[in-house]
Amino acid sequence: MKGIMRTVLVAVSGSSSSLAAAKYGIVMARAHKSRLIAVYVVDTATLKELLLSKIFVEEESLDYEKSLESNGQRYLNYVEELARKKGVQVEKILRRGTISTEILEAAQETEADIVLVGGFEDKGILHDALSRQHRDILKNADCSVLVVKQQDIDAIYKTL
Repeated sequence: MKGIMRTVLVAVSGSSSSLAAAKYGIVMARAHKSRLIAVYVVDTATLKELLLSKIFVEEESLDYEKSLESNGQRYLNYVEELARKKGVQVEKILRRGTISTEILEAAQETEADIVLVGGFEDKGILHDALSRQHRDILKNADCSVLVVKQQDIDAIYKTL
């Protein structure tokens, strides 16, 4: 019988809950000898909305997109470092587009068996945007989706 979790994909946004999901993914990958993939999406769809509604001018939008890309690479590198410390390899993917669409496409392309997302955070607009993206992932994923709410994941991660 093949493993039930051969490929674990974790959606990384840089939020504390997504980083907890990354640690959970590292624990899962090590325990199940799974392939681990971390995906960060530069949310260009929201940037386009802000540009069209004239909240951003084009130059601001481009600068912000570059900043998001830089942050995304930093978060992916951080997840890679966390995984390396526990003897787990991680594949890093940086994408652009609508968060839920890109996470779902990455899951299909990598044949993920499970997608991990961080628990919901209660922080105004960020909460609303992530809640919508999480809902879309939960609704449309072809594989299992786990919302990580493990309170003691740091302690579990440290024991590896």
